[in-house]
Amino acid sequence: MRGCVCADVGGWICSMSKLTAEEQLEKFKRRHDRNMRVSEAYGMLTGITAMLRPGDFVIDCGANVGVVTEPLAATGATVHCFEPDPYAFGKLTKKFADTPNVTLHNAAVGVKKGTVQLMRADNFDDNPNFGSVKSTVVSGGRSINEDTTIDVEQINFISYLQDMIDQHGEIAFLKMDIEGAELEILEEMETENLFDPIRCTVVETHERKFKALRPRFKALKARIAKAYPMRKVNLNWI
Repeated sequence: MRGCVCADVGGWICSMSKLTAEEQLEKFKRRHDRNMRVSEAYGMLTGITAMLRPGDFVIDCGANVGVVTEPLAATGATVHCFEPDPYAFGKLTKKFADTPNVTLHNAAVGVKKGTVQLMRADNFDDNPNFGSVKSTVVSGGRSINEDTTIDVEQINFISYLQDMIDQHGEIAFLKMDIEGAELEILEEMETENLFDPIRCTVVETHERKFKALRPRFKALKARIAKAYPMRKVNLNWI
């Protein structure tokens, strides 16, 4: 862990030395803002897990290796996890092999059912644990290798969500961190009024990685902020 941090800091210092003072200040501000959001996100997660009970139904989209899944599962709630990357899913399978309240789905989530192409980070092979966080089914992302893809299953998440609401009456918690694929899903959830039967939805959005999608992200965030309090729908989670 320490070696990774040193390499991280070294690379950061090297990149900072090539920037103007104004660019350095802006980069520092973005890093500071993100660190603040991470702290707030984990504070919010602590509050959410304190309210979850056995019998509650929780969905973790983009579970990766289970960092968020673990505290959710510890509440006794029923947790369904979606993770398309085979590497990350292998880690999930080992971690939750003896956790009966966790159901794992090796699939991407989207607005259509079918087979999609999973793309990984340019540097995935250097550090799969870190690289798998960036795996995406949305083309046009920054620092993504689009030449080599993996065919993965994608479910129609809107249909799935409607089915789960019909079965359980409500969703206690929905977390989404799916590297750009969240935009179409959130737009469709808004159209179908699917935020209402979910007690709390938190999403890490990825407009910084997908320049062409930024206007749609901005418009969506404005509409959601006007319609729902952040404690119910938070689109700035991390």
